[in-house]
Amino acid sequence: MHHTIVRPLGSASRQPPDRMGGIPGLVYGSVRGVTRLVGGGLDVLLAQLRPTLTGRTSSPEREAVLAALNGVLGDYLVASGNPLAIPMSLRRDGRSLVLGAEALAATIPRASGRLAVLVHGLCMNDLHWNRDGHNHGAALARDLGYTPLYLHYNTGLHTSTNGRALADLLEVLLKQWHAPVTELALVAHSMGGLVVRSACHYGAAAGHDWPQQLRKLVFLGTPHHGAPLERGGNWFEVILGVTPYARPFARLGKIRSAGITDLRYGNVLDEDWEGRDRFARGRDTRQSVPLPDGVRSYAMAATTGTRSGDVRDRLVGDGLVPVSSALGRHRDPRRSLSFPEERQWIGHGMNHLDLLGRPEVSEQIVRWFA
Repeated sequence: MHHTIVRPLGSASRQPPDRMGGIPGLVYGSVRGVTRLVGGGLDVLLAQLRPTLTGRTSSPEREAVLAALNGVLGDYLVASGNPLAIPMSLRRDGRSLVLGAEALAATIPRASGRLAVLVHGLCMNDLHWNRDGHNHGAALARDLGYTPLYLHYNTGLHTSTNGRALADLLEVLLKQWHAPVTELALVAHSMGGLVVRSACHYGAAAGHDWPQQLRKLVFLGTPHHGAPLERGGNWFEVILGVTPYARPFARLGKIRSAGITDLRYGNVLDEDWEGRDRFARGRDTRQSVPLPDGVRSYAMAATTGTRSGDVRDRLVGDGLVPVSSALGRHRDPRRSLSFPEERQWIGHGMNHLDLLGRPEVSEQIVRWFA
């Protein structure tokens, strides 16, 4: 930035400015340190975190930090072979399940043929389904006899990468489940809903058996058509890049993961992002992916507004996802998702995370599933 400022207007010279001392030198040295951190220095920082986050003793706090780190940098962790990258697994009580018939029978001896798999959102983990003393999976087990399992995954990867992996994982699960499976239900929060839609697409394309057992889908605050905050972040980068004086700062925004940039418009397929600069300004070019046939699909949205149509409802939504996006509505009819009116629900005076812990949300899911 300093080089851009001191270079004469229109000059093509790219010689670096003389190194400066005193207070200016301290300031510029600090700036260089920050930009190095975004580049190769990131590995140094991650190496310092590794002993703390990969130890044997687990805790909800450590799990939360690791989940957040994967949400922001998960694709980088995988690409660099960093052991902090979360591998996808199904868990109960915070412990990964071994997907073999004998191991599952030993871990879950009184299993039901009605399976409910809960899929968390960005920067979260399976333990976040326990909120304010409530757990939707536990409610389904108590009231309807489902056996709940919880997906744990790296939310920084592309949605389609996680969707394909989930499709394969569900195929193994149903083949190894130690009770006759009569029904599979998927309950997804936020980004998790995009991962589930992607899994349904890739599971059907691969000829898997599990989609034939899928009976119900519930989406809690899923950004089916994107989240304005990600689009806002993209525009912020574009604005910074307009002037050469601010352009160096735009680089700081580019550490955010592929999972986050997929939220801009709600990508669910490889074709939605392959061959494109995910940080470049562009329009919505997603391929339309309808809800799976023969599955009862439900959409739940939250709004901080107290009634439909008020300012908060129209402009804020649940704080992260607009009501229209959560309900699958789109101005282009070809992109709209066909949730029947009786399978839509809006919680007023609620934010995005309230969808995880509010009893009325769980009560509505149980009514739909009964």
